[in-house]
This record gives sequence, C-alpha cells and structure tokens, in this order.
Amino acid sequence: MRAVSSRPDVAAPSPAGGRLLRHLHLVVAAVGLAFAFPVGYLVWGVAGLGGELLDRLAAADVLRPLGNSLLIASTTATACAVIGTGLAWLTTRTDLPGRRLWQLMLALPLVIPSFVGATAMIAAFGPGGLVPWVPRLSGFWGAFAVLTLLSYPYVYLPVAARLSSTSASLEEASRLLGAGSGRTFLQVIVPQARQSISAGTLLVFLYGLSDFGAVSLMRFDTITRAIYSSRLLDRATSLTLGLSVAVLVLGVVAAERALGRPPVASVEVDPVRYTLGRWTVPALLCVALVLAMAFVAPVTVFAGWVVRGSTTVGVGFSGLSDGLGFLARPFVNSATAAVVAGVVAVAVVLPVAYLARRSRGWVSEVTSVMVTSVFALPGLVVALAIVFWAVQAPGPLAALYQSFPLLIAGYVLHFGAQALGASQAAITSVPARLDEAAVVLGASARRRFVTVDLPLVSRGLLAAGGLVLLSTLKELPITLLLAPIGFETLATTIWGAAEDGFFAEVGVTSLVLIALSGCLSWLLILRRSGARR
Repeated sequence: MRAVSSRPDVAAPSPAGGRLLRHLHLVVAAVGLAFAFPVGYLVWGVAGLGGELLDRLAAADVLRPLGNSLLIASTTATACAVIGTGLAWLTTRTDLPGRRLWQLMLALPLVIPSFVGATAMIAAFGPGGLVPWVPRLSGFWGAFAVLTLLSYPYVYLPVAARLSSTSASLEEASRLLGAGSGRTFLQVIVPQARQSISAGTLLVFLYGLSDFGAVSLMRFDTITRAIYSSRLLDRATSLTLGLSVAVLVLGVVAAERALGRPPVASVEVDPVRYTLGRWTVPALLCVALVLAMAFVAPVTVFAGWVVRGSTTVGVGFSGLSDGLGFLARPFVNSATAAVVAGVVAVAVVLPVAYLARRSRGWVSEVTSVMVTSVFALPGLVVALAIVFWAVQAPGPLAALYQSFPLLIAGYVLHFGAQALGASQAAITSVPARLDEAAVVLGASARRRFVTVDLPLVSRGLLAAGGLVLLSTLKELPITLLLAPIGFETLATTIWGAAEDGFFAEVGVTSLVLIALSGCLSWLLILRRSGARR
C-alpha cells in the first residue's frame, strides 16, 4: 500500500510521479542558475576590489544609504500589508456597494511609475498645487507616501485571489461558537491568507529596496540613488552597494522561507459574505480615500498638464496638436512586451512553485531564494549584468544584445519573484488529497496536473502574470538599456518627455498607460477572478 503524506500541503510521492519529480528538479536547477546570474555578476565585479572591499563597506557613503533603504522598505511593507489586506477583505468578502468596480480600480495604482507618481504628488501639494493648503512632502515621508500608495496592490491582488477561494466551514464554525466578525477575521481569515499576505508584503519590501524614481525625486538618500550616482565615476562603490543589497535580500528571503509555514489548504467554495451594516459608510470612505490619493490625484494632475499644455507659456507639447498618433507604436510595444513577459514569467517559475509543493528540498528552496532576491536588485544592476553577458557572449549569442528576447529575459529576471509568490500561494491552496484520489483512479502525473491542479490554480496564475504585466508596463532602466534600437514604450516616452520639459506629453502618455493597464488587468485578472463570485 502506498504511504500517504502526513502534510496537508505536500502530495505523497508515487512511482508514477517519480519521473516527473526528477525532471522538475533539473528544470528548477536550471532556473535557479539563470536567476543567480545578476548576483554572480556583482560577486565577480567585487572580487576584483581585494582588500579595498572592507574599507568600502565601512564607509559612510555605504552605511547611511543602506540604513535609509531598510527604513523605507520596512515601513512601506508594513503599511501596504495593512492597507492591502483590508481592501482585499472589503472587496471580496463583504457587501460593500460597488465592490466589483472597486476591485478593478484599486489595482490601477500599481501601474503608475514611481517617478511619475512622485512628480504628480509634488505638483499636487504645496503652493501652486491642486491642494495648496497641504504642505508639500519630501524626504522620507514623501517617499513613504508615494511608495505606499503605489505598492499596496502587491498585497491586495494575491490576498484578494486567496480570500475568494478560502473554505467557509471554519468561518461558519467560528460564528456558531459566538465569535464576532472582527475576531473571526483575525483568528480564521487572516491565518488562511497568511501566505498570500506574506508573499505580497515581501514583494513590497523588495520593491522598496530597489526603487529609484520616488526616492530620487523626494531627495531621500537610499542605496539605489547612491548606485546610480556612482555607477560611472566610482564603479567600485557602485558594485559594493549592489552586492550589499544582494546579500541583504538573500538573508531576508532565506529567513522568511525558513520561518514561514504554508496555510491550511482549502477547497474553493462560495465564500462567506459579511454584512457591513453601520460600517458601510466608513468602509466606503476608507476605500474612496485610498483610491483618491493613489489614483484620482495623479490622474487629475496629468489631465491638468494636458489642459495647461497648450495655454501655459513655457510648457511645450509637441504631439497633442497633431493627434495621438505618436503614441501608437509605444502603445503596441508596451502591450506586447508586457503580455509576453507575464506569460513567460509564469511559465518559468511555475515548475519552481510546483516542485516546492510536491517535494520540499534544497533545490526548490535555493531556487526560490534566488528568484526572489533578483527582484530587490535595482533594475539598473540587472540590466548591466545582462549587458555584460551579451557583450562577452561568443559567436551568434552576441547578436542577442538589444534584441526583443533579451529584453523579455530582463523583465522575467527582475519581476519573476512577483509571479513566484502568487503562484506558490495558489498551488499550496490545492489539497493533496485531490491528487491522491486521482492517483488511486490511475491518473498519470501529467493528467493530474492538467485536470486537477491547473483548473484550481488558474486564477492565482492569472494574478501572478498580471503582477508581472503591470510592472513591465512601467519599467524604465531595463527598457532603456536592453530594448532594440527604436523600440519605444510608454514608460520611455514619459521619461523622454519629462527630460525635455513637455509635461503635457507626460500627462497624456501617463493617461494612456493607465488606460492600457486597466484594460489588460481587467481582461487577464479581475474579469476572470470575479466571474464566479
């Protein structure tokens, strides 16, 4: 008789699945080596410093930015965990009026580039802004506000996907035992969604470490800003800072995975709906306030730039008078690259997430750490590592430099962690007993995956690909360094227009970027995730 696993989240091994596990180990090991490359590039560069490395690490221009980066990343992650979880619960598990519309709108701030959001916030507040009586934010508080408002969807999206498929039995039992809605939320709902909350919070923390746009415009000296300023004149400091981030991230991710425990698996059912009652108006006000600050305010600023562009002296706009034809090619390029990157990222990390559920071992654990760590590296460092490889590559491989496949590779390396976190949460939620029942019925490993696992995790995989898609749309450094010649995206168009002072062009391009992201997120994530609610 075949032994049955005592762990609810890990399917018991079987002779039929042994070959699949061996193949998965090889595939996952190859994925781990690919994601280890950017860190290897930093190690190779720092190795040439010799005894100078210790002096660099002890210097004030390394310690101060590193401390600031830890501060902004940890505070932003904590705030996003609270906001994202609360919004996910309100929009998926309560009778909040218009919750389907809120589900779509609350995901949109994720697509706004941090440097565009920071510029909009600077223009919105203070003297001459839309809200002149509110002091203009800068420094830590400015960077904290921008990153929190634009990053909470990293927690909101996977938690919303998880809460829509949790078991109702535990909540009903809690209510029958006399527990109120608040106690049930803290003791039953949150533990079931803990892995999704943890995965999203970790992504926000890593994003806070790697962000450059918001902290630069808000004049908050972090490690990414120091890397950018020293990349040309002081390459040793730049490499040392990059390696410091990599070591820090590897430690954080390894600790998180060692301490984390998978949640209790559950079968997708019709979730319990909670009646807000007298809390309906306060809940609506909270949701509306978050959306107003994170999305409505930047959009209003962008629209104001478009309107003022043709009337304000000194503000030029080279394209609006001739129509929006100049955005056609960037629009298509952005949509194509984002969709391809999302699909490829899910395909690449899915074996890692699947193996972690089937057979927890050092191969899947190390690969997961490497995939997650690359997300915290600044996009500039990832792009430089890929450029270094492409330039040094022999023969035909050198032709990949500034090609579309290499650009997609850069996106997947940098944003693969986003797909991995959501994919692991989705796969872990599938009860092992379903696979065991399929084994008893004689189903092969491939058939079990296609007929049992894949239908149950499809919505989680859509959320995973959607996170990569939205982040790819706003990515700037990787696109600037790796894109083929003449390959413009909406993000690079915004950047170029801002450098030239065409703020109306920045405004209209940002509005188009938001509209494109809203349509794609609706088609690929929210429409299907809410189809059976």
